[in-house]
Amino acid sequence: MADTTTRTLKLLALLQAHRLWSAIELADRLETTERTVRRDVERLRELGYPVESVRGSGGGYQLAPGGSLPPLVVDEEEAVAIVSALRTAAHGSAAGLAEASVRALAKVMQVLPPKLRRRTDALRAMSVLLPGEQQAPTVDAETLTTLALACRDATELTFHYDPAARAGSAPGVRRTEPLRLVPVGRRWYLLAYDLDRQDWRTFRLDRLADARPQKRRFAPRTLPGGDPAAYVRASLRGGRDQHSVRVVVHAEPGVVRERIGRWSEVAEHDDGALVTMQTDDSGWIALALGGLDADYEFVDVPPEVLRELRGRNAREARALYLAER
Repeated sequence: MADTTTRTLKLLALLQAHRLWSAIELADRLETTERTVRRDVERLRELGYPVESVRGSGGGYQLAPGGSLPPLVVDEEEAVAIVSALRTAAHGSAAGLAEASVRALAKVMQVLPPKLRRRTDALRAMSVLLPGEQQAPTVDAETLTTLALACRDATELTFHYDPAARAGSAPGVRRTEPLRLVPVGRRWYLLAYDLDRQDWRTFRLDRLADARPQKRRFAPRTLPGGDPAAYVRASLRGGRDQHSVRVVVHAEPGVVRERIGRWSEVAEHDDGALVTMQTDDSGWIALALGGLDADYEFVDVPPEVLRELRGRNAREARALYLAER
């Protein structure tokens, strides 16, 4: 017979399936007696789990829905599913979900055994991406969780950074006090105080490698303006490799948000949806807007982006003309 702690955890795992178990079924699954099952149920109740008893011939035990529950117990298949879902949500379009998913992913990855980490990595490697998904640079989940934990615990962080060639900075190791992870468009950015440059910096995660938390803890500094997301967006607008475009799309905002909301900001507009895109790839702007299958008008577009879009349209028009001939 399993020891009390192991048996209680197994009982909790069964109850978390949210189905009604009879005492006989539980006793059979746990290889114990119905009397022991009743004692283990009382033990779970003492720990704060709302286990309900259903009387009668079809009665038994079940975990009540709702309320604030202590930590969950999941099996291997469920753990892999949770990590995979959080990785997907970390790149999603729902407001606030990406940041929350990274925080949750960091907590789960902390306690995930190496075997299950390998399984989740294999699942991601063998997953098929939908058209357009390849446009977004991948960020390693291990890097995301390492950075998220360093931000949460206010721990000094070092990493190797390879800035854009136009930035004028050489690749090398950065010593930072990380503050927040911020998703903008199709990318993730780390907002941190650079200890060597004595100033705030924004780091693109797909250019960051070998992140290592250090032993030193720090008191978080006051960020100018106090809003990490606004600070990162402002710093990107000043970057030479970024294009900011605003477009009015004649379509329902919900439809637009569903299709390209994960890479842009979509707001209500009298004529449909106002879309704001910020990207270093002007070709992707044409791809995203073309995929909406709706009329649109540019409200604000940089001259270099306009030239590239005109070139693309000219090539498409020529191809259509030749096809008709």
